Amino acid sequence: MTVAVETGTWQLDATASTVGVRHKTMWGLVTVKGTFTEVGGSGEVRPDGSAVGTLTFDAASLDTGNAKRDTHLRSDHFFDADHHPEITFAAHSAELRDGDQVHVVGRLTVRGISRPLSLTARLRDADATGLTLDTEFSVDREQFGMAWNQLGMIRGRTTVTATLRFGRAAA
Repeated sequence: MTVAVETGTWQLDATASTVGVRHKTMWGLVTVKGTFTEVGGSGEVRPDGSAVGTLTFDAASLDTGNAKRDTHLRSDHFFDADHHPEITFAAHSAELRDGDQVHVVGRLTVRGISRPLSLTARLRDADATGLTLDTEFSVDREQFGMAWNQLGMIRGRTTVTATLRFGRAAA
């Protein structure tokens, strides 16, 4: 089944979207999960069906359910939210392929460091008023200057999961 998405501008519905992270700590014994509570973004579907857009996350809005840990994650050991308050993903190309699979190529910027990122998202639903994308991918936090690792407790890649709901932007 191929889904057609209408051309034009789409705005992220932050109240219907979630962006979360999970990472194994304590030598792989504990999985820490968190959610960015402040997200924003928009995109444009072009006449040829391709899309571009930008997502932003407030680095200080990451909530893991532990205030002390959240404060540490905001520090210069991790997100350095005082100096780099936003995390951004700029999608330079998004193309619907193989039915509901969206191939996305862009750049992820964390702590002022930009790296290329390609991922696959699934177009869960789309109609004239809105569309929903689901994705899960992993990143190497050390590529973004987050190498703090007391006693070797934090290893491996961080998994990012997102459900993004976009609505038609007002003309």
